[in-house]
Amino acid sequence: MKIKITLGLLPLFLVGCEVFAPTELEEYELLDGPIDGLTHAESRRFVAGDVAFNDQIFTAETGLGPVFTGTSCVSCHAGDGKGHPFNQFIRFGQSDETGNHFLDQGGPQLQNKALPGYEPEILPEGAPHATFLAPAVTGLGYFDAVTDAYLLDIEAEQAQRTDGIHGEVHWNHVPDYVTLRPNAITKDGKYITRFGKKASVYDLLQQTADAYNQDIGITSFYEPYDTYSGDMLSPEIDRQTISDVVFYLQTLKAPVPRNQDNPDVIAGRNLFDQVQCAVCHRPNMETGYSPIEVLSNVTFHPYTDLLLHDLGPELNDGYTEGFANSAQWRTAPLWGLGLSKDSQGGKYYLMHDGRAKSIEEAIALHGGEAANSRALFEQLSQEEKHQVLTFLESL
Repeated sequence: MKIKITLGLLPLFLVGCEVFAPTELEEYELLDGPIDGLTHAESRRFVAGDVAFNDQIFTAETGLGPVFTGTSCVSCHAGDGKGHPFNQFIRFGQSDETGNHFLDQGGPQLQNKALPGYEPEILPEGAPHATFLAPAVTGLGYFDAVTDAYLLDIEAEQAQRTDGIHGEVHWNHVPDYVTLRPNAITKDGKYITRFGKKASVYDLLQQTADAYNQDIGITSFYEPYDTYSGDMLSPEIDRQTISDVVFYLQTLKAPVPRNQDNPDVIAGRNLFDQVQCAVCHRPNMETGYSPIEVLSNVTFHPYTDLLLHDLGPELNDGYTEGFANSAQWRTAPLWGLGLSKDSQGGKYYLMHDGRAKSIEEAIALHGGEAANSRALFEQLSQEEKHQVLTFLESL
């Protein structure tokens, strides 16, 4: 049967299509997208990494598993944003700085899914563990380009404080395959690490290679051991693809703040500083040299200090990584916070495990070094609290 559209109805038909077509989001409403100023060659590398990160879905034929937690990068980082409790993952096996004692039982990550014919892993009885949600991945290249000396300066600055806020860099061992940063500083054979919930990962190459291995069960030149058998296998992903994904993560743009002229946002920014939240959630940081020119020697606005802070018993899960203690967490970057719901199904799931369902609930969970700031926030009037929350939503 053929459908006829008369000429008289055609204009109405076309107008109807335009009315119901989805509107294109503005740049400030999106987390993904490249940093401005990339060269043509860098833009091509960004696109290659974008395809690998967002479009490549692994199957048994392409190396998936046999045990895993996800089938692709984007399965945990939708829109380059925060993860959802549906795709949470569990890290286990270490309770103190003596190391992970459950590596022979599947640690450090629980692979809770499996290919047909295989059994997913089960958390070993008595294993210390913590539940994590994937973080947003935008703006990571800026963190990568911050110098060790800059982080040590922040640590020294906080060491002079008398209010109990004393952040620490994480001195940790690093894998042989990483390339140390220019002017890297070492101490007792360890280096300053900065990525991950416990700041236990050195750089984005380590983060990427480990994620392919632990999340998807993909071996590489960098992480050649199979998560199921423990055997060394031939690489299931090539070094170029890993390199492209690392470059993609290095050159994702920083989140764009919104509504910065709103009076409540301006007032909230000032109150955020007054209640001392900005001590750890630093508005400004600076990069050093980067081989990616647009990342070299720039000021950026992440609202973190990249240091470890003891947040008290409220957030002590009894699990840790590297040489952090179980109550220490790296200060979470707040940029992009107001866009988190877009990748989390329209609701907030905040803190390392998503237990906080609102920004105010997340603030209430801050104990330890942050207890005084929490108390100062709680003493604000309802209008002032609203202004602080409006400011945080604008980031």
